[in-house]
Amino acid sequence: MASIDEGTSEFVIADIACDDAWLSVRSGDAPVLENWC
Repeated sequence: MASIDEGTSEFVIADIACDDAWLSVRSGDAPVLENWC
């Protein structure tokens, strides 16, 4: 699961199957999905 935290402008990726498994980066530094496809 991924989302943008508008309060901090961070891109957050979380593994909902595991507690406390997440990471965040500034939205400007987040990878562009089109570049991965």
